[in-house]
Amino acid sequence: MNERHEAGMATPHRVLVLGAGYAGMSAAIQLAARLKGHQDVRVTLVNAQERFTERMRLHMTGTGQPLAELSIPDLLAGTGAQFLRGWVTAVDADARTVRIDDDRILHYDTLVYGLGGVADTVAVPGVEDHAYTLNSAQDAEVLADRLARLGSGTVVVAGNGLTGIESAAEIAEQYPGLNVVLLGRGEPGASMNPKVKTYLHSAIERLGVQARSGAEVVKVLPDAVELAGGESMPADVVLWTSGTRVSPLAAAAGLTVDEDGRIVTDAALRSVSHPEVYAVGDAAAIRQGYGVMHGTCQGGMPTGVHAAVSIVRVLTGKQAKPFRFGYYHTPLSLGRHDAVVQFTRPDDSPRRIYLTGRMAARYKEAVTASPWPTYGRMKKMPASGAFWPRGGRFTRVQGAR
Repeated sequence: MNERHEAGMATPHRVLVLGAGYAGMSAAIQLAARLKGHQDVRVTLVNAQERFTERMRLHMTGTGQPLAELSIPDLLAGTGAQFLRGWVTAVDADARTVRIDDDRILHYDTLVYGLGGVADTVAVPGVEDHAYTLNSAQDAEVLADRLARLGSGTVVVAGNGLTGIESAAEIAEQYPGLNVVLLGRGEPGASMNPKVKTYLHSAIERLGVQARSGAEVVKVLPDAVELAGGESMPADVVLWTSGTRVSPLAAAAGLTVDEDGRIVTDAALRSVSHPEVYAVGDAAAIRQGYGVMHGTCQGGMPTGVHAAVSIVRVLTGKQAKPFRFGYYHTPLSLGRHDAVVQFTRPDDSPRRIYLTGRMAARYKEAVTASPWPTYGRMKKMPASGAFWPRGGRFTRVQGAR
């Protein structure tokens, strides 16, 4: 392992991981597991809170269904990785420093940037002030409290992508007395094959969800949403799931980013402008043969693992290998006892194979269950083919979506 010297004394190579989402946690745990016993490398994971957020299950939290409290320090215990709680407020890629909210300055030799996306609440007027989001467990709990006190009325879910569909179905099932309206510019399940899409539409209709395609929200008011074309729709609650944005910190740091602010990477997930910075998950613009990957846990966890493996290879004098990834499935819950699972080609286009109903619900629950067992196995079996298949091609990771 290479050593860095300052003032004639050997000091550890400092690896800083920013963000403890699915990708950042995977990177930190794999690094700690693979570097265990190496005193010349120090791994530190920085996150704004100690609680791990199960983003794939926040629609459940948002309807008052309790999830386990998952502690990031508890998972890192025994790995050798350190946890530091703090909001990242600035990154200086040239100086290789990170500032957190108590004005501490953290120095790094290698950075893993995993500050992922959140709901875009700034593009449409009124969203920031009047809409609810599912950005965090705390946000979801605020929504749950509001829904529990509502009794009757209309809930508008703005955005009919996967999060919007799952949220609308969950709210309609848990609160059958509410009028749930799902709005979006496209068609729910548009990327799925026709049979899956037909089942999806029938399922949300059975739950009482009113789905409207071609509906663009242009303003959110305290008690309504305004649509393109001038229509106003009453709303007691607005849940915003339309669009995401990433932190502006990467662009401000001087890193090369794409038009959406994501860090542009090379084949090994290193920043094209600052190769000591690795970008993972939603924070990265990762190009594959079929195009740039879109942000999901299904792809996030493998990027974290690959970044960890690449860092270890570089520190031991080897070349980092290209990252290769293919999508496997799109699981979509429709309440607690129904779901659809669209199996996909590596480019995420739909295959003819799919699951629906209770079998699909069991499948969905299995692959989106708590990631703790998966992370636990990463700690114990860092080189396992379950996380790093021969040839470097990821097709699925347990607990991924």
